[in-house]
Parts: sequence; structure tokens; C-alpha cells
Amino acid sequence: MIPAAFDYVRPASLEEACHVLATTGEEAKVLAGGQSLLPLLRLRLAYPSVLVDLGRLPELHGVQDRGDHVFIGALTTHDEVMRSPVIREHVPLVALATATVADPAVRHRGTFGGSLAHADPAGDLPAVALALGCVFVTRMTGGQREIPASDFFVDYLESALDPGEVLVGVQVPKLGAGWGFHYEKFHRTAQAWAIVGVAAAVRTEGGAISEARVGLTNMGSTPVRASAVEAALRGAPSPAPDGNGASNGGHDPVRDACGEAADDTSPPADLHATSDYRRHLARVLTYRAVRAAST
Repeated sequence: MIPAAFDYVRPASLEEACHVLATTGEEAKVLAGGQSLLPLLRLRLAYPSVLVDLGRLPELHGVQDRGDHVFIGALTTHDEVMRSPVIREHVPLVALATATVADPAVRHRGTFGGSLAHADPAGDLPAVALALGCVFVTRMTGGQREIPASDFFVDYLESALDPGEVLVGVQVPKLGAGWGFHYEKFHRTAQAWAIVGVAAAVRTEGGAISEARVGLTNMGSTPVRASAVEAALRGAPSPAPDGNGASNGGHDPVRDACGEAADDTSPPADLHATSDYRRHLARVLTYRAVRAAST
């Protein structure tokens, strides 16, 4: 299909981009890698009057080690993210999840910030950002602000970004020693959205789980933090490597805790899965992700 007509602007600076967005308001759409926006334009599910292309803004690219966190520029491509030595060393969950995004063609064009700003709950990265407690750094005319991931995702395809605001990058906290990470995903094909995905970060100490962070993909209109699972995992014995549970007569407290993964969720029902099937997948995949992250 052919998109509806729109004006095209390619700002030469971040300040110019903010000015254009401030003057056009809700009628404008920001173009980053285009892997999420262009299909919406072609299907006429989005019909902006102005398209603001950020491709000429080098300050939005790159990965920086900033001591207690890693800063990822909004226009950094998925391929650059998953190959970055800084990300692999300090925030490996981001690299693990990014490597599952679509296919190589999409990962070479799609951007880290664009995927997050798109705010699709079926996307892989929003659940990761929520689990890790990322902070979104934005710029608008006359200032900037920092938005915690817990406040950034408002509803389906809706973020906390104001019409005149540009996502500059994302601060990803370094969790430090003792943490393990895993991203588990169930999907039909490499190019398809996740039917359900689970981002898990687990800290073990003295043979037990001392802290866990779990984010769920496609289990509601926004990414979901599995707080019931996180609370239930605290103090549970670390899973045995052989998959038979902790050495306590076969009973597995980790499996029991992960059985609460679907609590307080509202998974969608569509052509790919019913709500009940997604709840089942959430329990199974959470157990797999937590085991992989803690063993």
C-alpha cells in the first residue's frame, strides 16, 4: 500500500529537530530506523502530516560507559548494540534480548531508541528496560528530562514522550557482580513478534536467590514487571544444574515461584495465541529464564 501524503523534514541538529516537533505537535512522527514506523505508514495505521528524520544527528549514536551505567544513544542500531563490548560486559541482558529482534536485515536498520519509543508490548526491549530499571533521557525545546522505565510505557503503542520531545538515549544501570541474565522468547518465526518473552536478571548469594528482576513481553498493553515472581523467588535455593530442582526431595521452590508469572497480567488474545495460552507460556518461559540466569 501507499502511505498518505506527508511533508518530510531532515533536521541538521537536535535543537532543530526539537523546534520542528514543537511547532508541528501531534501531527508529526519521528523517523529513526523506520522498521516499526514504515509498516504503519504503508498500512495507513499512522498518517502524520510531517515526518521528522533524525538520521543526520550523530550525537544520538553510540554506546558510552559512564561509570554506574551504560548510555546507549537512541539511534544506535540493534546490530551495534548486540556487538558492543561495553554492553556485553556490563549489561549483557540488553545484548541477549537484542540478538533476538527480528532478523539481521532489521537489526542493521532498526534502532535501540526507536524500538523503545514505539512502545509495542510485543517488542523485546521494553520488558528488558523495565526489568533493569532503565532511565530514558529526552530533549525538548528549552530543556531535557529523565523518565524511569516504570513511567515511560503508558499504553499500547503509547509512551510518555510529549509531542515536542525527542528520545536522546537510555541509561542502563550496571547491576554488578553476582548477577546472571537471560532472555527467553517464544515466537513462530525469526521475523515475528514474540508471543511471550521473559527478561530475567537474578542475583545469587550463598546458594540462594537474593534478588530477582523479571520483565514480561506481550502480557498486557505495556511491558509487565512480574513482581509476584520476584518476591516469591527471594531466598529460594538456587536451581540445580541438572534441572531436577533444588536438593530438597525433588520439590522446586523456583518452579513454584515462577508459577505466579501470569498474576495481575492481561495478555491479549489474537490469531497467534489465546490469553490462557499466553499465561501458560509466561509461567514456563519465566522458569526457563530464571533457571538460565541463576545457574
